[in-house]
Amino acid sequence: MRSAPVHSDLLAVQKRLNFFDYDRVALEEFFLKLEEPSFRARQVLQWMYHRRVTDIGAMTDLSLALRLRLKRSMSFDLPAITQEQESIDGTRKWLLQLTDGNGIETIFIPEENRKTLCVSSQVGCALNCAFCATGRLGFSRDLTAAEIIGQLWLAEQMLNKDRPGSRSITNVVMMGMGEPLLNYSAVVTAMRLMLDDLSFGLSRRRVTLSTAGLVPAIDRLAEDCPVSLAVSLHASDDALRNQLVPLNRKYPISTLLDACRRYVHRDSRGQVTFEYIMLEGVNDSVQQASELCTLLADLPAKVNLIPYNNVSGTGFKSSSTTAIEMFRDVLLRAGIMTITRKNRGRDIDAACGQLAGQISR
Repeated sequence: MRSAPVHSDLLAVQKRLNFFDYDRVALEEFFLKLEEPSFRARQVLQWMYHRRVTDIGAMTDLSLALRLRLKRSMSFDLPAITQEQESIDGTRKWLLQLTDGNGIETIFIPEENRKTLCVSSQVGCALNCAFCATGRLGFSRDLTAAEIIGQLWLAEQMLNKDRPGSRSITNVVMMGMGEPLLNYSAVVTAMRLMLDDLSFGLSRRRVTLSTAGLVPAIDRLAEDCPVSLAVSLHASDDALRNQLVPLNRKYPISTLLDACRRYVHRDSRGQVTFEYIMLEGVNDSVQQASELCTLLADLPAKVNLIPYNNVSGTGFKSSSTTAIEMFRDVLLRAGIMTITRKNRGRDIDAACGQLAGQISR
């Protein structure tokens, strides 16, 4: 399956193609179309991602004639960082400006044992989850593969200004703006670049895709690019989840959990992470915790309890520390690995559910 479009007459196109839109397979096809050997893809990828060179003229292991041809048809275009904010806890948020005037947000979360980048996949979001700032923006468009992988490329550049080529990011989570599985092709292309040793070389367990539960796409992902899977659950019954996550009306909890079982069945060490936002008086009772234990009893699962981060106009409040601890203890007693996620970047609106970016209409 091709991961990016390859045109039959590449040098005749008016709009220059973007190298960042291509994973290794697609780039090999690109060079074969130019009647060049496929190993040219390896050379260009190493220049782009290992040496961080985006000047075709400087890629000296390509012939001068090929470099001149590529300059006419290809580019290395990335979003522009227009704003950077740093939280008191070390979290950093970048606002990236796209060529059409839209803006997306990317978050870097440093911890003792890992350094995680939270990457966006869409401008806005169409799912309209009740508690989420991104959903309140509405939906503008999907990001290209270049705009997705570009967030990682640019974040590494910002974090390593004094050490070009160094790697500071150990984990990537597709948990930023948008529903990744609604932008399937571009997201998979970008994740393949994250995994490829010729680009970022991350392991599958260090790349996580978070979804609200698009069941057919979960099954497809298991075949195409089986990275770590996280599911935004947030409720233990369909009636409540219908209100919080409207997508549940199409793919109810039982259908979603069946897809999760199929996903982990492929990997004996695999597990699904379930994200559960703690909303005071809504989904945080001991009874609901017990119901959640029943739902997850036969699934290799980890549960992340997320204290709600305030989003103006939603009407929700975060559960108390006591309520969260009681909920967590029910799950732990049932043998379900459960952690309470730290609130990171709240002072710069970089916490879970707070990403808004800018939509140009």
